[in-house]
Amino acid sequence: MTKVVVKCGACGFSATVRASKGRDKKITVAIESDCPMAKKLGEDIPSLDVSAYFSGFSNNPVYKAAAKHVRHVSCPLPGGILKAIEVEAGLNVKRDATITFVKEDPEGS
Repeated sequence: MTKVVVKCGACGFSATVRASKGRDKKITVAIESDCPMAKKLGEDIPSLDVSAYFSGFSNNPVYKAAAKHVRHVSCPLPGGILKAIEVEAGLNVKRDATITFVKEDPEGS
C-alpha cells in the first residue's frame, strides 16, 4: 500500500490517499478528507487500471472525475492521486513533490 498526504492549500483541507495494488493490474484508491469535493472524487474512482497512469490529461479517469467534482482547477489532489498510483504500480519511486511560493523583493535585489 502506498499512502500520500496532500495539503491542498488556501482551502485548508488535506486529503490522505491510499493506493493498493490488487489483481489484474487494478489499483484500489481510497481518499480520506473533510473536503466534500475530495470525497466525491474518491467515490468516482475506487478502482483504476494501471493504464490510467498512461492515459494523458484529457483522457485520464482521475482528471475526468476531478473535472466533475472539484471546483478548483489548481487543486493538487488529482496529481497526488496519480503519484500514489504510479508508486504503488512500481512505475516510480517515493519522492515528495512540492509547490513553493517565493516572495520577491519589490526592489529587485
